[in-house]
Amino acid sequence: MLFTRTQRYHSSIPKEVFISRLIGNHVRIHNLDFEVFEKGNSLRIIPHAEQVDSIKTLPITHIDLKNEGDKTDVVITSNMRKLDSGGPLLIVIFCTFLLLASFILLYVGGQLQITYSLLGMSAFIFTVFYVRMQMGYFDYVRKIRDHVKHKLELKDYATA
Repeated sequence: MLFTRTQRYHSSIPKEVFISRLIGNHVRIHNLDFEVFEKGNSLRIIPHAEQVDSIKTLPITHIDLKNEGDKTDVVITSNMRKLDSGGPLLIVIFCTFLLLASFILLYVGGQLQITYSLLGMSAFIFTVFYVRMQMGYFDYVRKIRDHVKHKLELKDYATA
């Protein structure tokens, strides 16, 4: 959905070797443990957040593998845990409503002070939210992807 990130890579490593290199590994990011599980034809990287006292927005990462001749196509998809998705989605909706209200007031001809205040509040709240998401959730996504790429020496589609 809104917070889902997908990356596609090529690998010269066979699918079976790929799975054996990753299965059971633990990734440590910001003192939080992520474990690699096998489920069906794909791998999942799931956070162990049982001992976490603070509120964190964490990703669940799916790694889909397909053999294409002598190469393996790897698709890494990270999406937010359903438990964590409510808060960020509410903030985005709230900022959207503030933005729409400011444009409606601008069109109707309301007081410019209120209109610009709503527009400024919307921009400020969304900017703070975006920076926090980049330092939190999207940082986890980047570091998990980099761990998988480093472990398996993957190449982007564009460079392969």
